[in-house]
Amino acid sequence: MNKAQSNRILFANTFAFTICFAAWLLNGVLVTFLVDNQVFNWSTVQVGWLIGIPVLTGALFRLPAGILTDKFGGKPVFIGLLLVCAIPMFLLSFSNSFWTYALCSLGFGLSGTSFAIGIAYSSLWYPKKKQGVALGIFGAGNAGAAITTLVGPKLLTYLTGGAHGLEGWRLMPQIYAGALILTAVIFYLLTENKKPSTSTRTIKGMLKPLKSVRVWRFGMYYFLVFGCFVAFAGWLVPYYTNAYMLSLATAGVLASCFSLPSGIIRAFGGWLSDKFGARKVMYWVLVTSTLISAMLIIPEMDIYSAGKGINAKRSGQVTQVSDQVIEVDGMTYALQERGATLSDAEKRFMIFPRKETWQTSQVAPGDQVGKNELIAVGTTHIYFQANLWIFAILAILIGTIWGIGKAAVYKHIPDYFPEEVGVVGGMVGLLGGLGGFVCPIIFGYLLEWTGLWSSCWILMFFLSAGCLLWRNQVVGQLNANKENSTRAEKFEGVLVSQ
Repeated sequence: MNKAQSNRILFANTFAFTICFAAWLLNGVLVTFLVDNQVFNWSTVQVGWLIGIPVLTGALFRLPAGILTDKFGGKPVFIGLLLVCAIPMFLLSFSNSFWTYALCSLGFGLSGTSFAIGIAYSSLWYPKKKQGVALGIFGAGNAGAAITTLVGPKLLTYLTGGAHGLEGWRLMPQIYAGALILTAVIFYLLTENKKPSTSTRTIKGMLKPLKSVRVWRFGMYYFLVFGCFVAFAGWLVPYYTNAYMLSLATAGVLASCFSLPSGIIRAFGGWLSDKFGARKVMYWVLVTSTLISAMLIIPEMDIYSAGKGINAKRSGQVTQVSDQVIEVDGMTYALQERGATLSDAEKRFMIFPRKETWQTSQVAPGDQVGKNELIAVGTTHIYFQANLWIFAILAILIGTIWGIGKAAVYKHIPDYFPEEVGVVGGMVGLLGGLGGFVCPIIFGYLLEWTGLWSSCWILMFFLSAGCLLWRNQVVGQLNANKENSTRAEKFEGVLVSQ
């Protein structure tokens, strides 16, 4: 296999996938801009739908795209995809309502199927021992999300003259459509077609591997590490603008800081999977994802609650009351004074929650009090800053971990299904893409129900923990079966020796 040729094909695949991914996640930035500038009066739930709709198309058609790639080869399928997606992307510039915008989003959302095409096409050009790194490099095209989140806000600012000519937003989808057409031309010039040995099978034969539960387990992993990555690549822009009151441009930069490392490190995740095994890498990905999600659940808090008060130990008359003490018939009760710990908390850098407590007198000199009567009420003040930079670092970290996990999932596929990478990869990609569609919608409803932007991380916690439990259960069963098999072999060896 010619190394230079393989690397050229991999470059073309990765470049085309990067452009498609940038187009796929356009709505995260564009919809936020249109709503923030009141071009369209869409609700939070409608925003969630518009962010998720392209992801739905890209998810649902990944399996057909994988089958077509296995059947006809990656070159004609990828070029056809790029040209088809350019049409609804261009038509998006004429949209004037939620439904026309949603319809165009369904169309250009097909760009999300580029992953299933590229992963099957790229795997044909490399031997098994190098597929982890090769597919990881291809998967780095996820960084296309960072192109949109980083460049998108600046491009919109330029096209609209600093939001003074808002109709200028319509040029943005036209630019993206042009980029898709140009990419198709480049792909045509740099690549040549190649089909797997299974291309002669019937559709029924190609779909046979989907009966394996293993495919669906890989799909659940990918739902988390890819689907949730896609969801947050779009969702973090409105998250930052609302929860932390940042400008769209700043929010776009921070969202790109989440997207870019996750895409780039995917190649490193492929190398780790080749060296240490995808199963071990996936274990640490799921453990880390669970822990970070749990930390991100906690929202900014400024809570006042009833604290420890003071009850009279015996009956009597109150003889003295001050900020420090209460005296009842010669018995002195010391009061806890309020400090200055949280007086300017919002202006200071805090990592962990802070607490202060104090007590306030409920009686006056001359009052008669009974035994166990409350004479001073306690107050507890808890403040958690949910510091922007701590949040941003944790978000970048979990995105990076998911990037490693994406490579680990797809390292499993050629190991277990070497001749069905297109079909199995398409199905796993479909399930992962569904995560990118479903999650923003769920995020919108969670926000409506709780009023907390951090509520989206509750879903991440339970999803990460669920994947981890399923993975550990399967590995436990495999180890038990291996141990039983070893015992049986030893027993048979004893019988033969006798």
